[in-house]
Amino acid sequence: MGTVIYDHPWAYELACSFRDVRAEVDVLRRWAGDARDVLELAAGPAEHAREFARRGVAATALDLSPAMCAYARERGSGLPLEVVEGDMTDFRLGRRFDLVITMLDSTAHLMTLDALVAYLRCVAAHLADDGLAVIEMSHPADRLSETPRVSAAWAVEKDGVSARVRWGEPSDQLDPITQIVHDHVTIAIDGGDVIQGVVPYRFWTATELEAALRLAGGLTVEAQFGDFDPGVALDSPEAWRMLTLLRRTPEGSSTGG
Repeated sequence: MGTVIYDHPWAYELACSFRDVRAEVDVLRRWAGDARDVLELAAGPAEHAREFARRGVAATALDLSPAMCAYARERGSGLPLEVVEGDMTDFRLGRRFDLVITMLDSTAHLMTLDALVAYLRCVAAHLADDGLAVIEMSHPADRLSETPRVSAAWAVEKDGVSARVRWGEPSDQLDPITQIVHDHVTIAIDGGDVIQGVVPYRFWTATELEAALRLAGGLTVEAQFGDFDPGVALDSPEAWRMLTLLRRTPEGSSTGG
């Protein structure tokens, strides 16, 4: 049932259209400098990869969902975009990239420490020596405080189509042992379909990410921010995401944050 949401790429992209992808890519380009190629992992509809490609940057989008990959190929037709169907914890593309990104808390689909470490090792293996990796995760305050940083319900409009989205119900409780929650998701398209599904998510803390980086090796934390605005620190009350910038660890150096 959980895959139902991801079998409707257009509806998923509509639900996430509150994001300003162009502005986010502006920031990613500033952070990465003169990136000649970019790899987006767990890309879904590959909005960020497609935006990079529109700007003439060679982009590769990798996702496990055949439906998402087909949608990304269709929407990226004519652009310098390659779409690869694959698992972000186990892939080999045979080349390295100036920028590797994982957006929209896609690491929440990694349910175990072993999976997170395997993902980080793949990132390190595909990152150029002077490249940058950016991981966008949910802010820990969403699960560890009484005041979440993001809303579970919102309305969107894109290309003349409106929808109401509910990502998680009050009854969806985080398991304190596994740190997994099964979110009930509803995308109600005005005058159209109602798409529902249950999506399992694993919550990762900042210290768990640091530990996973040490286990994986090969990557060093350059900075962490609470927004795509680098002026927002991770511990700021305005922080709503956990953005981690990573570089390849120089030979002979220790890893982690």
